Amino acid sequence: MSSGAFPRDESDAGPMVIPRHVAIIMDGNNRWAKRNGVPGPAGHRAGVEAVRNILRACRHHGVEVLTVFAFSSENWGRPLPEVRALLALLSRYLRSEVRELNKDGIRLRFIGERTRFSARLQRLMQQSEHLTAGNAEATLVIAVDYGGQWDIAQAAQKLALEVQAGRLVPQDITPELIDSHISVADLPRPDLCIRTGGDARISNFMLWQFAYSELYFTNTLWPDFGELEFARALADYSRRERRFGLRDPDSIAAGGSLDA
Repeated sequence: MSSGAFPRDESDAGPMVIPRHVAIIMDGNNRWAKRNGVPGPAGHRAGVEAVRNILRACRHHGVEVLTVFAFSSENWGRPLPEVRALLALLSRYLRSEVRELNKDGIRLRFIGERTRFSARLQRLMQQSEHLTAGNAEATLVIAVDYGGQWDIAQAAQKLALEVQAGRLVPQDITPELIDSHISVADLPRPDLCIRTGGDARISNFMLWQFAYSELYFTNTLWPDFGELEFARALADYSRRERRFGLRDPDSIAAGGSLDA
């Protein structure tokens, strides 16, 4: 699809409510490769092209933040050749795409435990973040060696050190304080989580941040998830009533009774 074509879902009526932050679990690269009779790395390369397309669609629709689950903590358990191929692909992406992202005013961020990556890849990640740090057009967050349980644990460890140093007492630790130590605490919470590939679970992704996120599952494999599918997900999100634990929108102002 050409970069200038952004389809609309004709079933949607009225003004669209656009999420500020969309998080995506990009599932299905290997199955796409098998379905198309190509090696596994070709599926991951096709997945990178899908990221380009969806990032462009986010900018078109006015989504401020896109977070993609690129490499989970559990992915280290995959066959070594696949892990190496994934990390090599990430390196190539950073070398080839960051200048273009910077030109487009997109800030690049990484979340996850970086220490298991090579010094070269860690350097590339740091340089990419530094180069794009001042950009404000949109933000692309790439989750690598990331897990939601790790994210909560690292926040707890930081707070435990504060208690140990005498700067906090346990009674000071509130959900709000934990939240301030969670990854990308400075960004809006994900409004919408999309998972491709047919599974209906969040697989240890952004567990804390998804407390009130809307979930959207599709059978489409990630390399086939294009602008039309993305527009459908946004239209589905726009039709939902988000109550944030309150019974109805009027209860927000009136302090009404709780209802999930």
